[in-house]
Amino acid sequence: MRPQFVCQSAAAAVHSRPATPHRAAVGLRLWVILAALLGGAPALPAAELLPGAPDTYTVRPADTLWGIAARFLRDPWRWREVWQANADVANPNLIYPGDVLRVTRVNGQARIGVDRGGETVVGNRGGMRVVKLSPRVRVSPLKAAIPTISIAAIGPFLSQPYVAESNQINSAPYVVGFPEEHIVAGIGDAVYVRRIDSAERDRFQILRPGEALRDPKTNETLGFLATFVASVVLERTGDPAKLRVLRSEREVSIGDRVIPASLDEPLSNFFPRPAPAGLRPQILAVLNGVTQVGRNDLVIINAGTRERVEPGHVFEVYQGGIKQTDQVRQGGFNWDWREETPLSTRFWYGDNQKIRAWRHDEPDANTPLPPTVDVRPLRPTFIQPFERSGLLMVFRTFERLSFAIVLEANRAMHIRDRIAPPPA
Repeated sequence: MRPQFVCQSAAAAVHSRPATPHRAAVGLRLWVILAALLGGAPALPAAELLPGAPDTYTVRPADTLWGIAARFLRDPWRWREVWQANADVANPNLIYPGDVLRVTRVNGQARIGVDRGGETVVGNRGGMRVVKLSPRVRVSPLKAAIPTISIAAIGPFLSQPYVAESNQINSAPYVVGFPEEHIVAGIGDAVYVRRIDSAERDRFQILRPGEALRDPKTNETLGFLATFVASVVLERTGDPAKLRVLRSEREVSIGDRVIPASLDEPLSNFFPRPAPAGLRPQILAVLNGVTQVGRNDLVIINAGTRERVEPGHVFEVYQGGIKQTDQVRQGGFNWDWREETPLSTRFWYGDNQKIRAWRHDEPDANTPLPPTVDVRPLRPTFIQPFERSGLLMVFRTFERLSFAIVLEANRAMHIRDRIAPPPA
């Protein structure tokens, strides 16, 4: 299995914190893994720089790693192949606003690293480059490291369970009423729920059950789409129990289901990499409820941990494989008025026909019929070839489904479009 690592969160990346032996050991292992990924991996085709890629780039506060990689590379997900980690800082994999990135060449292959300054080329002497060394300042940034993608776009989806993996959500405790005789409830309001007997967990989420998500090929039920409604805290157990709304995305209604809040720490950063070879999933749904998909939209695909899909896996989106009408064979184009005469076969049978056989049906020898023809329509359709229409990255996985964000969109994408891992 190829080694993988996850970037620390911004809070954990402040370099001024003293390094404990454990943290130093973890950092050493991380560096060893990075070195293996960049230098010790099997030989692959070198990542290609984009034509006209800049030699240097100054990182801005609003940047993302994906956006920076797209400025330099033809395939942004191959960033780790060219990233030259900076060994002078506690976490060599993070990039901060104000860092100057510079492209260099190592054994003919592009490398991108942070230009920390400290030496200046002053000429050549005896066939060797001569540099002037200057004092170097080791900077420990207090700024937050830039994320791989905009976490704001997917933040609510990192911890809220928008997909229930079975219809057990329908048997979960549900909102039965409100103390103040409200029709709905919002932030600060109390709700009655049937039933919660234990106070072991005091944080809950309210969901609204939605449609079943089915596999387009097998019709297997993969999960149930659930809309996040609110976060609530338990005030009193019982039947009904009393809970209070802390945060609300929409108004709480009678019948909404209540489940324990997730205690898992969501990932705060991702390392894009190609998904496992051989997968051919499809886009099942769009989380904002539209049918056309564009950049930064969030989608659900029919592949999850069962198919070895992990956060950070990248898929290319393809359109095609659809039966289209051949308007020429159907007779919609190239009409020639000079042949529109009863004396022509085209007048009677049209362009979209093929003579299969002549028949001489003579039911009565005394009343012979003129010969007739057996005609069949030509195939007035063709299969549209597949064309790449975009790129998406998985950021949260379930057993049979995953959430993904659209990172690139060359044209509008749609539900049921096919996706595949990019070539290695």
